[in-house]
Amino acid sequence: MAHDLAALAAELTDMAAADQRASMGANSDDPSERLAWRRLTARHGDRLAEIMDVYGWPAAERVGEEAARAAWLIAQHADRQLDVQRRALELMEQAVPAGSAARRELAFLRDRTLVNEGREQIYGTQIAGVKDGAPVPWPCEEPERMDELRAEVGIEPFDEYVAGFATT
Repeated sequence: MAHDLAALAAELTDMAAADQRASMGANSDDPSERLAWRRLTARHGDRLAEIMDVYGWPAAERVGEEAARAAWLIAQHADRQLDVQRRALELMEQAVPAGSAARRELAFLRDRTLVNEGREQIYGTQIAGVKDGAPVPWPCEEPERMDELRAEVGIEPFDEYVAGFATT
């Protein structure tokens, strides 16, 4: 089992590295780059679904911090596989109280899943676009409480969060 978990950790981190290399293609003007990104994230989403079926959530105490974060990133980018995002969200919701997953990452995945379902997000982590040079979040359930809710899960205030975004 330990060997299996070490191999799983290596696979997850390799998948996340490939994700990061390919992520520029997500919004490329080149349709072939966008298609390559979709294929990669779909393949990774399918594999994460298999992993969750066998191991449950790949928690840090089982696969290490880097691989656990990689699993979250893969779930976060499985935008066209709502079943995968919902399953990851469910497993992370169970893992957070046990200290086996990060509240911050769970909040990002919850917002991403809500937006992908066409619903309002909670924490304002998902950006809809740029207006007058400033990033604008997708609609939130309680926009007046957004920063308060962000603080509860360890996410910096929205203005700080978007300060590092390129607005050109």
